[in-house]
Amino acid sequence: MTSPASRDLLRLKLSEALAAPIVSLTPRDIRLPMIPGKAMAVIGVRRGGKTSFLQLRIAERIAEGRPRDSQLLLSLEDERLTGMTAADLGWLLEEHERQAPGLRESGALSIYLDEVQLVSGWQSLVRRLLDAGGIEIFVSGSSAKLLSREVATSLRGRGMEVLVHPFSFREALRHAGREPDAPWERLNPTARAALDAALRRYLEVGGFPEAQQTERRDRLALLKGYVDVMVLRDVIERHNVTNTQALRWLQRHLLATPGGHFSMKKLYDSLRSQGVRVGKDTLYEYLEHLQDAFLIRTVGMHSTSERQRMVNPRKAYPIDPGLIPLYERTGREHHGRALETAILLELERREYTVDWLRTDDGWEVDFFAERPGDPPLLIQVSLDTVEIETWEREVRSLEAAARAYPKAQAHLITFDSSLPAHELPATIEWRPASRWLLET
Repeated sequence: MTSPASRDLLRLKLSEALAAPIVSLTPRDIRLPMIPGKAMAVIGVRRGGKTSFLQLRIAERIAEGRPRDSQLLLSLEDERLTGMTAADLGWLLEEHERQAPGLRESGALSIYLDEVQLVSGWQSLVRRLLDAGGIEIFVSGSSAKLLSREVATSLRGRGMEVLVHPFSFREALRHAGREPDAPWERLNPTARAALDAALRRYLEVGGFPEAQQTERRDRLALLKGYVDVMVLRDVIERHNVTNTQALRWLQRHLLATPGGHFSMKKLYDSLRSQGVRVGKDTLYEYLEHLQDAFLIRTVGMHSTSERQRMVNPRKAYPIDPGLIPLYERTGREHHGRALETAILLELERREYTVDWLRTDDGWEVDFFAERPGDPPLLIQVSLDTVEIETWEREVRSLEAAARAYPKAQAHLITFDSSLPAHELPATIEWRPASRWLLET
């Protein structure tokens, strides 16, 4: 893209970007690292809100008094820019500086490069811009590997990761104009019951912004389209996958069993028994690709031994509870698994590292979560604990885990916000899910 005609196209792209209106969007509860001189790598699932987050950042900067032309958002997923290189992008940014001089020197300039992984050699350009100083840089993309790992290596410590998931429960309430104006413990029973009803809908609808306030049939069609594009664009095309039959089978199996244990050996054996030829190493690669595209989140077993983590089963979850109905074939509701998925994703939003836990006597706890500077969390998720057998099983598992990890905080999280009918041990705290999900 070095011809005069190409430069005319780049100038057009620049003018379109600067003329784009500042839109009103639902604020997100996403923390930005307050470290100057770093590129912010905004990563997350396709259609989960990354571009909207960048637009919110632009609106904030303009509200602070920065001029409109100091905030340049370039959407690089544009068919007109096919084959664009870092040199082309560098020329476009130089053209912007020629048209609006002095912004870098004033410290007002912010550049937002959306889906930057589509530009060959982007890392060297971003590094050069950072070295020159006087500029705030955001890069975004729907690939964990192509951004977070490359930022860590190519930018040599000059990048920070910002994770954008679909709407949390609180954000979905805010989007609908129903965010509570008081903490959960100060709400009356009617307001708490309304939150429970809203949570039940959230577990069905999920958090993708475009899926909010949609009819079920339209929503499922929309989300199916999302998944198809993720797999095609972010897995098959990006990684040159040739055995699409095995990939699709793996994708469907993992998404059809949210929160279920899986081992690659068993999946490999199952595929081979069905006559699907695929190597075990290839399956591992496909799993990594699905995680890289943020379609699948996996949780390993907590252990200080890396070998134990490798040989024990993992648990798989979708990136959003709204995807669960796409793969349900039995006609059963999966609110319990959807709630577990929502809890996991909220832990990730709160920057916890998450495992599942098996105690020495064989009891399982859904999540063992760690965050630097805080005590670990032991979390057991249950749709309800009305049945005494369910209550005893959940409490027994948490008690065993709390004995093994005395510094951890043990939480039993249930969907029902009414007080449990049974007494809890002093080592365990109970939280209704609507309360826990609204905490910060």
